[in-house]
Amino acid sequence: MGTALLLAACAARPVKAPLPESYTAETTYAKLAARYPFIRIASRTVPPTVRAVTDVTYVRRRHGDPRHDLKLDLYLPAAAGTAPRPAIVFVHGGGWRAGVRANFAPMAIRMAERGYVAATISYRLSPEAPYPAAIHDAKAAVRWVRAHASDYGIDPGRIAIAGGSAGGQIAALTGVTNGESRFDPDRGNVASDVQAIVNIDGLSDFTSEEARKYEDDPAKQPSSAGAWFGGRYAEKAALWRDASPLYHVKAGTPPMLFIVSAQRRFSLGRDEMTERLRALGVPNRVVPVPDTPHSFWLFDPWLAPTVEAADAFLKEVIPPRTDSPGSPPAA
Repeated sequence: MGTALLLAACAARPVKAPLPESYTAETTYAKLAARYPFIRIASRTVPPTVRAVTDVTYVRRRHGDPRHDLKLDLYLPAAAGTAPRPAIVFVHGGGWRAGVRANFAPMAIRMAERGYVAATISYRLSPEAPYPAAIHDAKAAVRWVRAHASDYGIDPGRIAIAGGSAGGQIAALTGVTNGESRFDPDRGNVASDVQAIVNIDGLSDFTSEEARKYEDDPAKQPSSAGAWFGGRYAEKAALWRDASPLYHVKAGTPPMLFIVSAQRRFSLGRDEMTERLRALGVPNRVVPVPDTPHSFWLFDPWLAPTVEAADAFLKEVIPPRTDSPGSPPAA
């Protein structure tokens, strides 16, 4: 084939966007081990005290043909309980474009050992669906957990949502938009409201100048946030603001825990958010895990204090009920 024909043939082929870098405990460990040689990937082994129910479809989304089943894994105490248990839904990170639900299996298992029913979820990532699809999916997962409360011994009035990194932002936005129908197109007879939020090193505000230095970096075409929003801040400012949990804080916002690394970038907007929460009388707490990189919760020895902080906070804000759990919150 002549040079001109070869160039023409290459030009005619569609150019595929590069696949996003994988985000798993293993790929993250490879980046961190030299600086933190004492860390170990937290175990995903399910102990005899915990029962795992895996690959459960919680919602079906149309993504070409056939449909795309979104799945979750459940981890719950193996021993039968006499009272319904609180539940916690975990949203993995990965820059809104990568990551796997197995990243939160270690924390979910440890929460199950402490008496919770924990769900780790997959959701639509930015290469498949832009903002706010991930929020729709997280709310659908909460709804599934509530709808199946009686099947798994869950108290439908004590459901928390948690996440790390991008998953922390998704979890926070899912919680602070309780009752906002535009974030919940699947809304039906079962509510997707949560009673508590745990944000682990997730951004609270995309719009500040400091946040945009990272999230709207012109050297990245596009940045992770830009890919999720479908445009840079200058093009989609209203969307960037809409996705910032900070701007949805209101009376009735669920109690919120921030567990944070030593990396300031991932806590931007948090101080302003806690000020608003305090002004409204919403219980909140900030727990730093000192001298840590981002993604610290994937590793020992940092997983233990992360679990401890989440458990302690949830025991305060969604304590065991002394009366009948009754029915789920109204839709």
